[in-house]
Amino acid sequence: MFASWKEKIGIGKKKEEVLKAPVSGKTVAMKEVNDPTFSEEMLGKGIAILPSEGKIASPVDGTVDMVFDTKHAISMTSDSGIQILIHVGLDTVTLKGEPFKAHIESGQKVKTGDLLLEFDMEAIRSAGLETITPIVICNSDAYENMTAYTGKEVAAGEPILVLKK
Repeated sequence: MFASWKEKIGIGKKKEEVLKAPVSGKTVAMKEVNDPTFSEEMLGKGIAILPSEGKIASPVDGTVDMVFDTKHAISMTSDSGIQILIHVGLDTVTLKGEPFKAHIESGQKVKTGDLLLEFDMEAIRSAGLETITPIVICNSDAYENMTAYTGKEVAAGEPILVLKK
């Protein structure tokens, strides 16, 4: 009797949240990223995408916490509290913002799918850098389980991570 009542009001039910792909491309396990900060999950667990286009969209409804001065990375918090870092490429901070264009600013509210950044993939590659884009859940320890959909081609806006509290 109590079990069905608890289910109806949500007691004991695990909360599930879905993070959408911020960029189209091939999903890759974080351990495959050629940078120990990401591959060893020093900043948190997540997933990476080998982008097929130079546009980053918001993976959630939330608030932009910070647009790095060099525009190569964005941190944001979803309306439900997921802390996300989107880092375009590896060592791209060295490009001093050249191949990047921000469409948002710190403190701005965004919806899933809103354009956050554009970047020139060829300029990044010409500089000898990788375009792989880690998406890190900085508060991943707040989630009991995370399922990453790796090894598949995704379009921006398709599910890539499921987080369970």
